[in-house]
Amino acid sequence: MPSDRKGEGFVSAALIEEFDAFLHERGLSFKGVVVGAVCLILADVVARPTDDCDILDPEIPEDVKQASVDFAKGKWERGSDLIENWFNNGPESLKRTLPEDWQSKLEPLYQGKALRLFSLDRLTLLKTKLFAFCDREADKEDCLALNPTHEELDSARAWVQYQDANPMWPKHVDNQFQLLANELGLNKSDKDDK
Repeated sequence: MPSDRKGEGFVSAALIEEFDAFLHERGLSFKGVVVGAVCLILADVVARPTDDCDILDPEIPEDVKQASVDFAKGKWERGSDLIENWFNNGPESLKRTLPEDWQSKLEPLYQGKALRLFSLDRLTLLKTKLFAFCDREADKEDCLALNPTHEELDSARAWVQYQDANPMWPKHVDNQFQLLANELGLNKSDKDDK
């Protein structure tokens, strides 16, 4: 099956558990940091499946990478449309832009027999989702599901504004944050709270 096969959202918490058992049966293990939708799925923030499992760190070893491909092929035999590179280091470049102390703030997310997965801390994860929302608007529902406070949005704003050198970017970020705040009901006046 070609690696560019288009999946339709087959990575779920159940699939991660299946892959954990698959790795365990092969005598393999992996410990890493996940970002993106899988992170939110495993944290029970969203219930939707996604196309892939984004591993931020470390680089996936070849034996684990090959096992993930073999796992996908086994799923194809049972009619799944799981993409071949569903377990990948796609967001690895994000490490260059994260706050310096991101590794010291990791939170345990999933502990299986062979897989041990961690998440960025809430604020750092929120920053990455807000950047994705501003950049491509694809992560709006995830941002809403995270239900950030006004303080969290304010804390994330400068970091997100710094992620693009386009002179129009900061204003775009402000507009997107305003839209999100409106949808979250964070812009109500004090009298609405009484």
